[in-house]
Amino acid sequence: MNALLGMGTYRTRHIPQAGEAAIRAGVDWIDTAPNYQHGTAENQLAPLLSAHPTLRVSTKVGYLAPPQQQDALHAGVLEQTEADQGHNLSPAYVAWQATRSKATLGRVPDITFVHNPEHGDPTPTQLAHRIQQAFHALEECCAQGLIKGYGVAAWSAFHDGSLTVEALLDMARMAGGPAHRLHAIQLPLSLVHIGPIADAMTGHGVLIDAQSAGLDVYASAPLNAGDLPTIITPAAAHELLPGATPLQIILGTVASTPGVGRVLLSASTPTHWTEAAEASRSALDSDQLRRVTRAFAA
Repeated sequence: MNALLGMGTYRTRHIPQAGEAAIRAGVDWIDTAPNYQHGTAENQLAPLLSAHPTLRVSTKVGYLAPPQQQDALHAGVLEQTEADQGHNLSPAYVAWQATRSKATLGRVPDITFVHNPEHGDPTPTQLAHRIQQAFHALEECCAQGLIKGYGVAAWSAFHDGSLTVEALLDMARMAGGPAHRLHAIQLPLSLVHIGPIADAMTGHGVLIDAQSAGLDVYASAPLNAGDLPTIITPAAAHELLPGATPLQIILGTVASTPGVGRVLLSASTPTHWTEAAEASRSALDSDQLRRVTRAFAA
């Protein structure tokens, strides 16, 4: 079964209009963060979420856009040196941001991701400490009804082995016991970020571990910032998988990978969403996936 499409808002222009186009294409999940779109993404989403009560949403804690830095200082949850770093996962800040996101979005987020905990290249001990304290704060946020569950969104840590599903589950159990609310992970997956896809085709790696643990996997950046559709020509796509279009290979590969539940796409127009929805439904079988991974993992 192919993964579902979701809308990402990091690179999306005109979020409300893009969101309406995504919904018409069948999208029922939007992923955002307080720092996206210069700190305005959550505000832009609020009317859309109000108009579509069944639409689900995930947000994040970690990064601070400049306006949030000032607000956090005024609220007393960060010191100036902490705010100047632009990223923080202290319990006080996590709780403050979760409260703020709920109010801004106008609803309780379905997932709140710890956002790039590897920011600043911490040591393994520092990384574990960051995540552990964030998990404790997020478990308390769940208990207070500020969020429904939490996860970890990492740009590089799942790829380079700095984070493992087993380690995250251990930390979640320490924070919340056997009924912890760790529900998901998010990481970039594409023909460029193909390592975890290749691992999954051999039956191991972060995607298979997440699947075995019952964690939802959200794949970000499947188009690699829009580069891939301009690089892979129709002729190259046909040579690799006869009859396939470039977009079918680009999105179909990620959507067909074992363990992946949602593919987060930043698209703005109805045409782009219609094309993406069709391409993501183009399931690739195991032989086709192996052919693609051999071509791009080399």
